[in-house]
Amino acid sequence: MKELPTSIGKLTCLEKLDLLRCSELKELPTSIDKLITLQSLNLVRCSELKELPTSTDNLTSLERLDFSWCLELKELPTSIDKLTALQLLDLLGCSKLKELPTSIDKLTALQSLNLLGWS
Repeated sequence: MKELPTSIGKLTCLEKLDLLRCSELKELPTSIDKLITLQSLNLVRCSELKELPTSTDNLTSLERLDFSWCLELKELPTSIDKLTALQLLDLLGCSKLKELPTSIDKLTALQSLNLLGWS
């Protein structure tokens, strides 16, 4: 899969989105911010993905965000602190990601943060 259709935002009751190994996916559409019931976003091995849209701060139900082996991921949105339900953030092997947003300290529900593989 090279791109996720913008119509994904119409799936307003979606709780889990698994994009495992969509290695040609470079970006997510901004309409992803309409998925307000989304609890799990699996982006493992989306090796071309560079960033999340800034509009993802509407994903307040998101509990699991897995970027493992997103080799081109360079930054997380500064508004990550809006993901108040986030319990797991996996950044395994995201070697181009050099720093976390300072707002990450506001993720008080965060239970697991995997930073293995950082340079």
